[in-house]
Amino acid sequence: MPTTRRGGLVLSEDRPRSRTRKALTRAVLTLFALGLVAAGYLGVQGFLHNLGGPRCQATALGTSVDFDPSQTRYAATITALAVKRGLPPRAATIAIATAIQESKLRNLRYGDRDSIGLFQQRPSQGWGTEQQILDPVYATNRFYDALVKVQGYESMEITKVAQEVQRSAYPEAYADHEQEGRILASALSGHSPAGLGCRLDAADSSDPASLVTELEAELGVSARSTGSTVELTADSALQAWAVGAWAVAKADTHGVERVRVEGREWTRTRDEDGWAWQSTPGGAAKTVTITLAG
Repeated sequence: MPTTRRGGLVLSEDRPRSRTRKALTRAVLTLFALGLVAAGYLGVQGFLHNLGGPRCQATALGTSVDFDPSQTRYAATITALAVKRGLPPRAATIAIATAIQESKLRNLRYGDRDSIGLFQQRPSQGWGTEQQILDPVYATNRFYDALVKVQGYESMEITKVAQEVQRSAYPEAYADHEQEGRILASALSGHSPAGLGCRLDAADSSDPASLVTELEAELGVSARSTGSTVELTADSALQAWAVGAWAVAKADTHGVERVRVEGREWTRTRDEDGWAWQSTPGGAAKTVTITLAG
């Protein structure tokens, strides 16, 4: 092997071997970096897939708001009962905003003094028994009974409506949630078609009969179930989209896997696709098809 002398020491001339080692090192580092990128990508995808837990998103008026499935389920009940009673979307907006302010859309068993439920109604003030108030359908109907007695509530500022209905000490607080109430009410009442989607974990059970019963109780529409499929023909496209949004909002409770309204379909999934409705072939006008876990 060729050598050279420097300061009395004998050194090997191994530059080619050194270059080979450097090339191998670069190759190993490149493969390692690519592995990190791939692992990072998969990790990010997994993180995004599970980010934040199950959530529902309502989109209307160019804006989106999101709530957990339980909150969205109560908002759906509130909106459905307004639709069933023939009340304007403004009524649902006011009721949802009130429930957000009073309970954060939770059916609470506690509150100030004897206040309980979605609207923090008080048995001692004549709203009903504790058992009745803790029934979301009963509580919502009692709220609407009081609301429709407020003359001009449709155009009145929500702070004034809150004072009339709730007798709140802080009526201005309701205005903070009016936009959220409006977006949820618009999406859930069908005025913003395909405006509600939910990212949900896989369903582990379903009960089509229970869904049909609740659908009739809250929206006042009749549906038929065959196996794991529930289907109905609405009176209008608006009603069809209200039913479709309601079914998505109740998906976590009833094990709903897919909801089809006319030519659009929501499919249960854990990732962000759960927030969107996709175009799909077929689907008759005003027809809603709800598929539950088998």
